[in-house]
Amino acid sequence: MIMGFRDKLESGNFVITAEVTPPKGSDLAQLHDDIGYLQGVVDAINVTDNQRAIMRMCPLAVSAIVKNAGCEPIMQLTCRDRNRMALQSDLLGAAGLGIENISIMTGDHPLLGDIPSAKPVYDLDSVQLLQLAGSLQAGVDFSGNALKGAPSFFVGAVSGIDLSGAKLLKFKKKIQTGARFFQTQAVYDVDMFMDFMQMASGINAELNGKQDVKQDIKIIAGIIPLKSTRMARFMNENVPGITVPEHYIERMEKGGAKEGLVIASEIVSRIRDVCNGVHIMTLGSCEKVPEIVDLIGNRPHHN
Repeated sequence: MIMGFRDKLESGNFVITAEVTPPKGSDLAQLHDDIGYLQGVVDAINVTDNQRAIMRMCPLAVSAIVKNAGCEPIMQLTCRDRNRMALQSDLLGAAGLGIENISIMTGDHPLLGDIPSAKPVYDLDSVQLLQLAGSLQAGVDFSGNALKGAPSFFVGAVSGIDLSGAKLLKFKKKIQTGARFFQTQAVYDVDMFMDFMQMASGINAELNGKQDVKQDIKIIAGIIPLKSTRMARFMNENVPGITVPEHYIERMEKGGAKEGLVIASEIVSRIRDVCNGVHIMTLGSCEKVPEIVDLIGNRPHHN
């Protein structure tokens, strides 16, 4: 019997996910190439939702394409572009197409993307969207109206690895409102990630015995291979919550992009015993994922 993404996570398997970026246009050639690179290499494929506020083909359609290609999709869904009616409609559409894995997030503001004049919606935030997904699974819409058939989702969320201040409260609320797994921001500082996992484990233990949380929360660590020293320094200076240690930057100066893949595999080897999997984000270079997975030594077993 072939185990799906949810079964693997809940059975304690170490999973590997990666992501594809929907096309900006109707040409599917690159998308099919990217799916081909990932097929048989990862356990599930995230489909991004207008990532970085750049308009692209909708994740619902691309998730269906991924599924039809024989891979298991994780459909990302942001609050930025849809009101609560459209969000419910898309979730029911996903259920109708057999798409069960959903990753919920707020979404970058349109001012950061390629259509800055677009009006942001943000009718709901990510916690409320998790509540909405729970309502649908309970057989009612977000206004309490009965549904004819309740969908079943495996719902996840995203998190940085800095849980200071209000971030800790939001992380806890996401668990309480239905998040069963988290895919994190990119990990470079292993010590910082270990602190995050200790805090996450504490929250999980605190909530696990309560009625509103019925199972352990799974953590999938984000991995973005460095491509250059410039990229590393840019992330340090511009991406809140990410710290690339100087010793990695020194190695990148000597080894270039190839060294970035080695560093990524080393990070995985150091954290794999404390988390439930890794999410590899190659920023448009899906052809690199098989090489990283081979360095990790963790191609999926289809048991």
